Amino acid sequence: MASDDSRLRVRKESGVIRAEFVDRNILDEANIQAITDELLALVVNEPRPKLLISFSNVDHLSSAALGALITIHNKMKGLSGQLRLADIDPQIYEVFEITKLNKLFQIHETSDEAADSFA
Repeated sequence: MASDDSRLRVRKESGVIRAEFVDRNILDEANIQAITDELLALVVNEPRPKLLISFSNVDHLSSAALGALITIHNKMKGLSGQLRLADIDPQIYEVFEITKLNKLFQIHETSDEAADSFA
């Protein structure tokens, strides 16, 4: 599903697109744009897509990455899809709390919990 130069590991399981970041640091704007484009390409042709993004490998996230997540969230809403985030490091989760993005996104402790939460 993902190309060799992809910044994501992607697999589809039980109708859920599971994406996991390859990089530990999601900071570079060019990479963030490439990741956003890749995620949007995965869901755009799906009827009512279900996307789970795992942060299990991520140590650092820039504000541009948060903006990209909002873009993905809005696109998923427009497609009548569902988005779940999982495996977020406690320090990164603090940023979601400070910015109140923990209210916008459905965030789960584990990918399995997130996958089970899809309707």
